[in-house]
Amino acid sequence: MNTIDEAVQVNGRRYARPRAPTVVVCVDGCEPDYLTHAIQAGVAPWLARLHERGTSLIGECVVPSFTNPNNLSIVTGVPPSVHGICGNYFLDAARGEEVMMNDPAYLRAPTLLARFAASGARVAVVTAKDKLRALLGHGLDGICFSAEKAAEATLDSAGIDRVPELVGLPVPPVYSVALSAFVFAAGVRLMETHRPDLTYLSTTDYIQHKCAPGAPEANAFYAMMDRHLARLDAMGAVIALTADHGMSAKTDAAGRPRVLFLQQMLDDTLGVGLARVILPITDPYVVHHGALGSFATVYAPPAALARASERLRSLPGVECVLDRETAAERFELPPDRIGDLVVIADHLTVLGTRADRHDLSGLTVPLRSHGGLSEQLVPLLFNRRLSGLDPDRRLRNFDVFDLALNHAQPA
Repeated sequence: MNTIDEAVQVNGRRYARPRAPTVVVCVDGCEPDYLTHAIQAGVAPWLARLHERGTSLIGECVVPSFTNPNNLSIVTGVPPSVHGICGNYFLDAARGEEVMMNDPAYLRAPTLLARFAASGARVAVVTAKDKLRALLGHGLDGICFSAEKAAEATLDSAGIDRVPELVGLPVPPVYSVALSAFVFAAGVRLMETHRPDLTYLSTTDYIQHKCAPGAPEANAFYAMMDRHLARLDAMGAVIALTADHGMSAKTDAAGRPRVLFLQQMLDDTLGVGLARVILPITDPYVVHHGALGSFATVYAPPAALARASERLRSLPGVECVLDRETAAERFELPPDRIGDLVVIADHLTVLGTRADRHDLSGLTVPLRSHGGLSEQLVPLLFNRRLSGLDPDRRLRNFDVFDLALNHAQPA
């Protein structure tokens, strides 16, 4: 392992150098109940032992509880108000266009991964979907590739080549459990062959969108994860596990999607085209959720804001409607990248634009999604005891590197 002479300072936080290879895992969509059910079913023995030999905590993710803002919070150690990534998708006001927020040009803070690599550490990043690769690997002199496009990794572009051959698995379909299994298998093989000082593994929530906690398919996923984590543990790695967000059923009593089409309602209330609804959950992978989540932003002229807010607050299934300043302060968001209004739905409800803009034909099971306050609780698990923690400290998923590097005791 390379020697890092000093602790790394990044975004106002200090991180001690790894004393052992450290692996941080973000399990996409991992509602804590998934782990509880897998442990109770007896399929996750390694996780079950963490209560005795490690540390098991619950933290909060950032809101909106979507993939991009939370993964970037985790690898920068700060909320979206600092790093700037507040959704998967947003309205670029300067360009007047709705765009994906997966270009590193939108990132306003360095990642601790890049800083550790610059300080002499060997760093590896494996993400399931390619949408995160450029953001997670921004400025990183190390290994960084996605399972989705593992065959395209080269020494120049990813710090590694012949990845499928190394992992011993074919490149999996993007809509599959195998995509996350590839991430874990790659993490194990990298530890066996490259032994990074710091590894970040980020999975996909394919199974969590399809299956509730305790479902046989969900338990099988966590059994697979458990086996790979046990192998990393056996190689002496410090392991820290969290999630980018939880997951909830978004249906009525009959199992039908419970959707509020905000653009349609605001067009009916204010006039067509006066307000503009943005859905930050939108990304290239919408088959399993139809671009429906529990967080939306609304742009409207000042004279129409009061009426729009009143209409939105009247809708059954809306948990809160906040103006830009209030939402930015409460959820630590960059005010220039959210709408005039922020709308958050309750735990059973998702938000859309117009019915004809959402293709739900790919849903083969009742809709499960995320984005709101109800998906904010996430696990914080460690295979080491933690010391020096303030018992009154509010724990966030983006504290995971701090906890693993600054508070984990030796084995």
